[in-house]
Amino acid sequence: MAVTIKASKRENLGKNASRRLRKQGKMPVILYGFQSAPVPLVLEKKDIFKILRSETGENTIFKVSFDSDTKNVMLKEIQKDPVTDEILHADLIQIAMDKAIQVSVPIVLKGEATGVKAEGGFIDFVTREVDIECLPKSIPENIEVDISSLHLNQALKIEDIVPPEGVKILTDVSTVIVLVAAPSVEEVEVEAKEEEIIGEEEEPEVIKKEKAEKEEKEEVEEKE
Repeated sequence: MAVTIKASKRENLGKNASRRLRKQGKMPVILYGFQSAPVPLVLEKKDIFKILRSETGENTIFKVSFDSDTKNVMLKEIQKDPVTDEILHADLIQIAMDKAIQVSVPIVLKGEATGVKAEGGFIDFVTREVDIECLPKSIPENIEVDISSLHLNQALKIEDIVPPEGVKILTDVSTVIVLVAAPSVEEVEVEAKEEEIIGEEEEPEVIKKEKAEKEEKEEVEEKE
């Protein structure tokens, strides 16, 4: 069931008016539709946060109610303060539930690659989102890809994804999602040097122990 958020028309525009709204715990937004002109609205900040914290995040479809009208919408864009990361403004877009839309959804890796578990490699997660097209009701929370069978120096690409029913993938099929990479020569050399240093640090202790045992043995022999 879609969440319904109450909104009101925004009469006063401009930076100063928007600043006053934010101090009151409200959020200036603009609603874009298919045929109508953009509509400036005011929402409660807490309602925007609730949408962003939901499982579907920015891809959440919710309802906005104002002037005795209710529309299905999604977040189109969010503007944040580059210093404080505070949300300053949001754009909404009206959604027709019977028309396909294009969105980006996160990619989630599943399993542990053989190349990591048994061959000493590491995961290079290159592409973390995929662009898709589908009806609003079919938007998945994420798309899982199984990397269990990947060996060292093997990659998994967009073309290897099997999308959910009703979902069309738009991202270039040759795009690499994840690669099982081998450690660089420098990393191997550093690791070898660290082991060498550890060995050097341990050696004096061994020699010291052997020397102590030898001295103790000589003392016993002298007493006898």
